Amino acid sequence: MRVIDPHMHMVSRSANDYRRARRAGVECCIEPAFWSGTDKQHAGSFFDYFEQITEFETERADRAAGMDHYVTIGLEPKEANYPEMAEKVLDRIPEYLERENVVGVGEIGFDQVTPEEEEAFRRQLRMGEEHELPVLIHTPHEDKPAGTERIVEIIQDEDLTEERIVIDHNTEDTIDVSLRTDCWLGFTLYPGKIEDEAAIDLLEEYGTDKMLFNSAADWDPSDPLAVPKARDKMIDRGWDREEVRKVVFENPLEFFSQSPNFDYEP
Repeated sequence: MRVIDPHMHMVSRSANDYRRARRAGVECCIEPAFWSGTDKQHAGSFFDYFEQITEFETERADRAAGMDHYVTIGLEPKEANYPEMAEKVLDRIPEYLERENVVGVGEIGFDQVTPEEEEAFRRQLRMGEEHELPVLIHTPHEDKPAGTERIVEIIQDEDLTEERIVIDHNTEDTIDVSLRTDCWLGFTLYPGKIEDEAAIDLLEEYGTDKMLFNSAADWDPSDPLAVPKARDKMIDRGWDREEVRKVVFENPLEFFSQSPNFDYEP
């Protein structure tokens, strides 16, 4: 069964990881811009990074594994706390949204829920709305329920097209808050976020409409095969194969097909 992983930081991964994911069924992935492990000190560092993931990484995915690779561009919330640098980055994000393999804005949202983060978050939400692009929202690691509450308040205050937004990194503690919107919900199958069995439990309780599984596949102890493994566990638990396919393939396909630059053909 084919898989689209809607959130993989493959810049952190090896060519062999691309090949392992491809052999497990991942035909297409979306790489959101994110925090690289240390705070950047210069706006130019962002632009070099954006070039790397939109040019080199897309070519590497195809060369290493024949995998379709798309990108979302954004100022990650942690680095929004450097206002002078953030302003320079935000000014140039719109030009990257015009790139042919950029399918959305993200990941954006909150880290410490500071005023600086909120200003950058609101501005990038409006960019997504103006460009009619999908938006990927990062919920904070600490005090996640309160941060998710604030994210939902801002989404509704900005009067956005909620069907083009995914609220990511949900857990048992945030799903009810996120479901107050018409946004899509992402679950990152990752140590410290949510385990695959717990995420499958939630889908058995809440259903599969607008639900997405992803691996993150970053430089911490993540697993680029997390979504294929969850697929297999759902089948082992007796799920109907069409419902499994909806979660790991049809839902991410439908969500990113809202972007004019998403031209993946199954």
